[in-house]
Amino acid sequence: MNKNLELIRSKRAFIIDMDGVIYHGNRLLKGAAELVEWLNKNNKSYLFLTNSSERSQIELSQKLARLGISVEPEHFYTSALATASFLSAQKPGGSVYVIGEPGLIAALYDAGFTMNNINPDYVVVGEGRGYSLEALERAVKLVRQGARLIGTNPDLSGPTEDGIVPACGALVAPIELATGKKAYFVGKPNPLIMRHALRRLNARREETVIIGDRMDTDIVAGVESEIETVLVLSGVTGPLDIGTYAYQPRHILDGVFEIPE
Repeated sequence: MNKNLELIRSKRAFIIDMDGVIYHGNRLLKGAAELVEWLNKNNKSYLFLTNSSERSQIELSQKLARLGISVEPEHFYTSALATASFLSAQKPGGSVYVIGEPGLIAALYDAGFTMNNINPDYVVVGEGRGYSLEALERAVKLVRQGARLIGTNPDLSGPTEDGIVPACGALVAPIELATGKKAYFVGKPNPLIMRHALRRLNARREETVIIGDRMDTDIVAGVESEIETVLVLSGVTGPLDIGTYAYQPRHILDGVFEIPE
């Protein structure tokens, strides 16, 4: 394993995934609190960048607070916010049919979109408990009628304290199969969300590192954006999976607990 910790620690800006890196569901992972303390103590710029679209920035801040870590809402950016930003640039004031949680719906409302289950411009799918056969059937009907299909992120699965569960990519797949239309995914590894993250950090790619637990989103996003990559083995990607990918992380750590000095 390449553990050039000094190079990682020398970076000015940190893009950090959450699920599988900082926590599993409601269980904090080893070293998460110490990492935030180290980032603050060393005046690092940092952004928790999550492909999950379920929670708002305030809710994510409150979740970490419940787990014992104090982080202000401006340090969070989600695929819901990136999706809303992308759609508002594409069609300002448009309408959407949403399968997802309040974090996604609120982000779209805040970007000027209205909810529409008759003839929306877009069908937007994120994670959430509102996913049902009825919602799936309506989404298929609307996409077949001409609504554009958007997924907040391409993740097929995600880690929780109870194990691996289906994520957005898996929930979008039935709509794609039934309509013959491919979704456009805004979250990692889309370069759009990476540029949003760098702008929010006010950082250049050369001075930034991305820390994540997934080869197929976090690490490929860093590779394609030419950002230093750190894979932690505390989430989805296991040691035996790494060699199956055409691209490789620059650094592999057991968890974020290795980073603070």
